[in-house]
Amino acid sequence: MKPASALPAALKDALIAAAVSAAIFIPLVALRTDVGPTGALTLRTRWPEAALLVGLVFLGRLALVLWTGRRGLRASTAPGPWTQRLQQAGRLAAPAFLALALVLPAIPGVDRYWLDLGILVLTYVMLGWGLNIVVGLAGLLDLGYVAFYAVGAYSYALLAQEFGLSFWVCLPLAGLFAAFWGVLLGFPVLRLRGDYLAIVTLAFGEIIRVVLINWVSLTGGPNGISGIPRPSFFGLPFSMAGGEGTFAGFFGLEPSPSHRVIFLYYLILGLALLTNWVTIRLRRQPLGRAWEALREDEIACRALGINVTTTKLSAFALGAMFGGFAGAFFATRQAFVSPESFTFIESAIILAIVVLGGLGSQIGVAVAALVLIGGTEVFRDLQEWRMLVFGGAMVLIMVLRPRGLVGTRTPSIALGKKRAIGGDLVGEGRG
Repeated sequence: MKPASALPAALKDALIAAAVSAAIFIPLVALRTDVGPTGALTLRTRWPEAALLVGLVFLGRLALVLWTGRRGLRASTAPGPWTQRLQQAGRLAAPAFLALALVLPAIPGVDRYWLDLGILVLTYVMLGWGLNIVVGLAGLLDLGYVAFYAVGAYSYALLAQEFGLSFWVCLPLAGLFAAFWGVLLGFPVLRLRGDYLAIVTLAFGEIIRVVLINWVSLTGGPNGISGIPRPSFFGLPFSMAGGEGTFAGFFGLEPSPSHRVIFLYYLILGLALLTNWVTIRLRRQPLGRAWEALREDEIACRALGINVTTTKLSAFALGAMFGGFAGAFFATRQAFVSPESFTFIESAIILAIVVLGGLGSQIGVAVAALVLIGGTEVFRDLQEWRMLVFGGAMVLIMVLRPRGLVGTRTPSIALGKKRAIGGDLVGEGRG
């Protein structure tokens, strides 16, 4: 498009976007019903807020059309250096985030609220890394990941209450149960891909939730399970009474409720780092390379002799296992689980973290979880406006960075020095 004709076309496009947004914002924002003093519904108008939102849509769409047009003109001559900059920032950000996470409880001014927020963010980081195996590495769209989260939570709750097992025994068992259900999900969807795979996984997540609601004798139904045992520090409970058999008494500390919170923080941090370490190790192995081959082209993957069935089932099982670990931690942290905690919106949030962070990117998932979960909690006082702001930010990220915040990473296999075979130059594979 020539620069002379770009502005009229951009104005027309922006006006259409503003008209569509006005049709949406007028009934949703400008007109609001409130309960009056007498209990009757009254209509309250908010025209300035609606006009402001329509104006922002118009200006944003205009700027976006003009910017994308100019970027298209410059694409062939001046490619942007965003990829190199993000890769360099990622190498520095990962150690910085790890150091900050390790010393967070010792930072002056960090109270119970910030530790609880850190626990919440790390839980979603672990869930995002687990789902990243299925979606980011293997390329299997899973909309029912919350089902494995629920299986891990309820497995821990039932094992701890009915059999009196400790947290350290229930944790691996919860992961194994979740992996088992991941394999059960994998078998029916072996021949599915794309939208059909997403629909089946979504249905699987809803089936698990409905079973949790209706199997009252086992799961407690809508009331859930309460009184779940808290974790101990290798047999030392966190008790305010003190004594030789408690954590504070064994280490000679003053009993404090912050001890248990700090222990839970480092526990979920260790579980998240374990998930990250296993994922990084596996992606460099033949199994991880098979996942990536499956993600790029399943037909070519079969032609190379890779067992697609084993590859898919292993991705579902490992991703589900880490979801089960996170569910067991959630149950012991809350001491209560119910079906309301495992709705579809949880799967959508976890998938949004993976997509916004960048498919296959570990540091990108961590940054996206910090922004989406931590940012939403920090700006909770903004009430309904915070969701509008974060929704707009997500749209902006997808427009500017369609492959995610960190959409590229170092390949698992790089070409080494070239050598001649039969007169042709080929590269030596280097893992």
